[in-house]
Amino acid sequence: MQRQQSLSGRQKAAVLLISLGQDVAASVFQRLSQEEIEQLTFEIANVSKVNFEARENIMEEFRDLALARDYIQTGGIEYARDVLEKALGTKQAEEILQRLTQALQVRPFHFVRKADPTQVLGFIQDEHPQTVALILSYLEPEQAGLILSSLNVELQTEVARRIATMKGTSPEVIAEVEEILESRLSMMASIDSTQTGGVDAIVQILIGVDRSTEKRILEQLSVKDPDLVDEIKKRMFVFEDIIYLDNRSIQRVLRQVDTRDLQLALKVSRDDVKEVLFRNMSKRMAETLQEDMEYMGPVRLRDVEDAQQRIVGIIRHLEDAGEIVIGRSGGDDVIV
Repeated sequence: MQRQQSLSGRQKAAVLLISLGQDVAASVFQRLSQEEIEQLTFEIANVSKVNFEARENIMEEFRDLALARDYIQTGGIEYARDVLEKALGTKQAEEILQRLTQALQVRPFHFVRKADPTQVLGFIQDEHPQTVALILSYLEPEQAGLILSSLNVELQTEVARRIATMKGTSPEVIAEVEEILESRLSMMASIDSTQTGGVDAIVQILIGVDRSTEKRILEQLSVKDPDLVDEIKKRMFVFEDIIYLDNRSIQRVLRQVDTRDLQLALKVSRDDVKEVLFRNMSKRMAETLQEDMEYMGPVRLRDVEDAQQRIVGIIRHLEDAGEIVIGRSGGDDVIV
């Protein structure tokens, strides 16, 4: 079937989202950046009438790309090419794969994400810390956390630092590392130069390790880069996570928090956050706080965020002092 070549990629995406309905479009929007949302919203608002045949062509093109991507993730480029050629013919298969590599590139090391963490550990634990950091930054956080926990203490810290400070890696280096690891695991892979790593990556990985490993890595990392450790800590626990503390810990935090900070922090908080905090106050204190918030009037969002961050700082300080426990994965966080 002939493709709708006159429409741009964004226009096709707009038509696709309109065709799939509001619920699906809203779900897709939740996974896009603000810039992407603005661009697609503009295109959707400006889409003129699209005839049935053009819409069907766009839907078919999307289906082909989605199937091809699934084939690649299952068995690699050659497997996808074989399946598509048998189903659609050589010419159409090549067209689909070419569009896919341009618009929906395959993330590196997808074959590693399917492997057992202990198996991956055996292959990478003797590699250079930068190589280990590169591989872990492409894995799922839980898988990377398990592997990081199993490395020796010195390597843990160095790998964590390199992930957090990683700015990007050239496609050539990624290809070389992939090829070596691919040959060892005897699986197919493909190359993607997408930037990875950064503070968010190491935060997600550290969330997946046990508390003792996290503390050890951050303590040793603070010797080399205390500012980096502060940034990591800020992102590991946000104000809304206070709902996951036990009642005793919340009451301990409330005794140390400034009332003005609490008023500001709760100004735009979710209802469940307000509920759990009010529940751990005296009835009189909760009523007074709610009244004060009603009469507070408009406040700057920056002031709210600063107040929330000060409360998070108190929570982290109390945790470091052993006065409260923030629930983590791993056996050493069992409360008895």
